[in-house]
Amino acid sequence: MDTTLAAPRAEVLWDRYRSRLPERLQELAGPVEGDVDLPLHIVWSGRTSYSLDRPKSRMTLYRTVLAEGLCEDLVTLLHHRLLTEQWPVLRRLISPYIREVWKDAFPELLRTAPADTTTA
Repeated sequence: MDTTLAAPRAEVLWDRYRSRLPERLQELAGPVEGDVDLPLHIVWSGRTSYSLDRPKSRMTLYRTVLAEGLCEDLVTLLHHRLLTEQWPVLRRLISPYIREVWKDAFPELLRTAPADTTTA
């Protein structure tokens, strides 16, 4: 692999995700229960409605919003407690760029209990 191409791509992705972060994790004040319908600028095809009451649906919602949402979307659609609770598993399901940006910005995510490594 040509590392001269990988470095600029990594920097672009790193900057993209970092620019979307809220200043504090507690700014994530989205809903904690019920259904969430994502706007078209986040999910432009396929499933657009997710249930926060169903763990798999909630995990998919968080993965999608972390990858595609703007700062305003993160703040209004995600909740800091749910993100922290899901982080041990969620961190393994998101891109390494997103994971590193969030981990560096919010060290409190690292204080959550480690994920069960027996499940994939």
